[in-house]
Amino acid sequence: MRPPEAVVAVPEAGRMEALLQQLGLQADERQLQQLRDYLGLLQRWNRTYNLTALRDPAQMFTHHLADCLAVLPALQRELGGREGLRLLDVGSGGGLPGVLIAILCPQLQVSCVDTVGKKAAFIRQAGVELGLRQLRAEHARVEQLPGRYEFITSRAFATLADFVALTRECLAPQGVWMAMKGKRPEDEIAALPADVDVFHVEPLLVPELDAERCLVWMRLRA
Repeated sequence: MRPPEAVVAVPEAGRMEALLQQLGLQADERQLQQLRDYLGLLQRWNRTYNLTALRDPAQMFTHHLADCLAVLPALQRELGGREGLRLLDVGSGGGLPGVLIAILCPQLQVSCVDTVGKKAAFIRQAGVELGLRQLRAEHARVEQLPGRYEFITSRAFATLADFVALTRECLAPQGVWMAMKGKRPEDEIAALPADVDVFHVEPLLVPELDAERCLVWMRLRA
């Protein structure tokens, strides 16, 4: 399943490099091209399959690409060079942030899950076209997934309490949740069950985006 060919507005390599530099991220030439190609794929598929409400390429760059890449320094810090770990991106939509994580953290096994079949199909096709062998896409409800993951992430998926409830059985021992949020969600934090520890709420600075963002880190209490 492929959308019709269409002209896309892919950001110049220099702009992409500048964004990565602002975020303190390292990328080789292949990864840089994968990021640009992914944004082009998202634009092309979005014309037919409505993967995201944003249509303007400039907004896609800031509100999707830059917004999601802002979590990568924190994730890479938490990884600390470890390999062979698994990450689950819940409600991944068009692969945000899962595909970007797969590009810049090739040591991770990344699974993206979404209940919408066309979105899972897009992520599978993106994995093929971008050569991301460690990327998987699941068309399923997250509570039905087998396996355990050291990292579980979400972006605009649900409240923290619902996110934790739906994915609790997927969390590996010593695993962590990473929830991408706008403003610090005090009410959502207060509504979490007692056995969930919010051990860090990390402010994120997204280049070219004038909006509050944070990353809520959670784990089960010992």
